[in-house]
Amino acid sequence: MPQPTATKPLIEVLSGRRQAVPPLWVMRQAGRYLPEYRALRAKAGGFLDLCFTPEFAAEITLQPIRRFNFDAAVIFSDILVIPYALGRSVRFEAGEGPRLDPLATPEQIATLATRADFAKLEPVYEALRRVRRELAPEIALIGFCGAPWTVATYMVAGQSTPDQAPTRMLAYRDPEAFAKIIDVLVENSIEYLVGQLKAGADCLQIFDTWAGVLPPREFARWSIEPVKRIVAGVRKQFPDARIIGFPRGAGGMLPAYVEQTGVDAVSIDWTTEPAMIRERVQGRVAVQGNLDPLVLITGGAALDRAIDDVLENFGKGRMIFNLGHGILPETPIAHVEQMVRRVRAYRG
Repeated sequence: MPQPTATKPLIEVLSGRRQAVPPLWVMRQAGRYLPEYRALRAKAGGFLDLCFTPEFAAEITLQPIRRFNFDAAVIFSDILVIPYALGRSVRFEAGEGPRLDPLATPEQIATLATRADFAKLEPVYEALRRVRRELAPEIALIGFCGAPWTVATYMVAGQSTPDQAPTRMLAYRDPEAFAKIIDVLVENSIEYLVGQLKAGADCLQIFDTWAGVLPPREFARWSIEPVKRIVAGVRKQFPDARIIGFPRGAGGMLPAYVEQTGVDAVSIDWTTEPAMIRERVQGRVAVQGNLDPLVLITGGAALDRAIDDVLENFGKGRMIFNLGHGILPETPIAHVEQMVRRVRAYRG
């Protein structure tokens, strides 16, 4: 079960209580920019071996906490574990990303199982339990899943594509068949997230990495509506569940996303217009983000200016300092340390 939240700054923000120093974590904080991660990856072998070996996943989750004392640990896993548990072939090829068996036609979609084998996901729950035991009480533990639209883009095409054209065309051409994939992902994501809360997660994030490729009508149907159903389904069992949504690239559609999904916070990318967020979003929910990962690589005065801009834009309201997307593998550790120092020196 989730731990008491009174001493966790990130959970305080998600619960409606602004913090003078914004809580700080970064997406993909457990990963390839850390030498200790690379050493363990070499020892473990394949990527899924890391995800499904609890001692490895727990150790990787804790590595950035030991280095940087972030305000949250995010469990080391992947958004494609749900397709894996649904019996789809999921493999990660070096330098090429994930590969799945495509679901590109109604006939192929008919082969999709309706319920995941959650025994396959037990290692994720065990990793959460291990991390929870190790974390200091003030550090939040974040569980997550991929949003149905984003996970479906990989399932339909069998891989990532630049603009997700195969999935967009399937959704236009045969929305009823595509909706079957979305429905399966919604129901299984609810169960998966509830299991993460039971295993010790304090809050959850739903990653909709490819939301920004959708026009408004399709964004409402394939991004907002499924996330709304997931939030409601999780809260049916955990009424106080704290949930962050990340519809990357949503831009002007963010106010509708926030209003309709019921999330407690929205994560924004670095291209989002700050005044719109302050005026139409931050009064309703907490804002998470939105430092450009490339300026974190750059470092120096440019990094300081960019950090100050984020804090000036959003620090007077409820915010969680983060990147606008995941940290990149070539990021210097010294620049992450620079970021942590500057954010922690802020007093809003």
